[in-house]
Amino acid sequence: MSDKHEKRFIGGHELSPESLMMSYGYRPEWSEGAVKPPIFQTSTFAFESAEDGKAFFEVAYGLREKRNDETLGLIYSRLNNPSLEILEDRLTLWDSAEAAAAFESGMASIATTAFTFLRPGQVLAFSEPVYGGTEYLFHNVLPEFGIETVPFFAGDGMAGLEAALAEGDRAERVGMIYLETPANPTNHLVDIAGCAAVAERHSTDDRRVLVAVDNTFLGPLFQHPLRHGADLVLYSLTKFVGGHSDLIAGAVLGSEDLVTRVKATRTFFGSMAGPWTGWLLLRSLETLKLRMTQQAENARHLADFLASHPGVDAVHYLGHLEEGDADWEVYRRQCLSAGSMISFEVHGGEAEAFRVLNSLKLIKLAVSLGGTESLAEHPGSMTHSDVPPADQARMGITPAMIRLSVGVEHPDDLIADLEQALAAL
Repeated sequence: MSDKHEKRFIGGHELSPESLMMSYGYRPEWSEGAVKPPIFQTSTFAFESAEDGKAFFEVAYGLREKRNDETLGLIYSRLNNPSLEILEDRLTLWDSAEAAAAFESGMASIATTAFTFLRPGQVLAFSEPVYGGTEYLFHNVLPEFGIETVPFFAGDGMAGLEAALAEGDRAERVGMIYLETPANPTNHLVDIAGCAAVAERHSTDDRRVLVAVDNTFLGPLFQHPLRHGADLVLYSLTKFVGGHSDLIAGAVLGSEDLVTRVKATRTFFGSMAGPWTGWLLLRSLETLKLRMTQQAENARHLADFLASHPGVDAVHYLGHLEEGDADWEVYRRQCLSAGSMISFEVHGGEAEAFRVLNSLKLIKLAVSLGGTESLAEHPGSMTHSDVPPADQARMGITPAMIRLSVGVEHPDDLIADLEQALAAL
């Protein structure tokens, strides 16, 4: 039994992730008794012998398989670093993943994953809307490398995915199905288990179709894609996991085999997170459940207020789904909470949305999400401005839409701020 496995139990009792965040993957005696892991701010590591150095490089560069009793020794911080390895161990806990790879940004994790598993001539099917950076990568960058990218509208469900793959010979060339659920910024849901079933049907003996899920909006607390058949889970750790709007980072989680392949690409792209970022994320993971739980509770109060306001035409919030709604069954099966992301449409258009945004006092007018402070932005002209207007309309991103990331402030104060801002209408 490994040391890490032993630390997950007290007697026969398995510890919960929020408890393991304080110690998993680290022992104080490794660092002069320090309760918290130090920042391993070093570019390179000394080998005990030349033979060790040779053996480490053989495994790191894939010259041979790692033996069962062998661990990859520390070589160089582009390959591995203790601050990164402890972080990656802890990231696996909420999602029950075998392995994790941390990156210097969420986009680095998405791009590295795409270039690891997709080849010229293959098809990437992806749900829309997605984060604007992802949208640009898929529509403008990957096609330059011979990868065909095929969107399907999240609101169309499995029928939309099947229709997208039915054209031409796409079904014979599909290599990955990529989801962002809930969708950014509309909160549409995509059925992960349904997509996994489609991927399995289109897989062959020599071509496994992978399902990758951007779980930033609800994860890692409120949605666990691997348990619903996904192969890979991706995060912008900048958001809820980092949680303090003071770092940029990303991650990919999944099986040991798949993540090892991602790490090999990461080594030569040089896109791994640094030790300082790793240390900050270890700090943040300790309070992740506390923050996300409070943010979700606050969001419920704000969504209820917005739904009753005469100046608001529509509220897109998972907690308002009811039996009979299009996404209700997926929400019931797939999500453990409504989370803390709300999109709402004011009465009018862009000018009215801007008027509300410019009137906010406590809520910050800024992009990003998941931080302790509440943030509001205009998707149509900001995060999704590279999406053509006709496509925005098709996806449900209207000029009147405001996206709200709810923080940990007192909900009454946030409601007061929204009330006075909406009075500008």
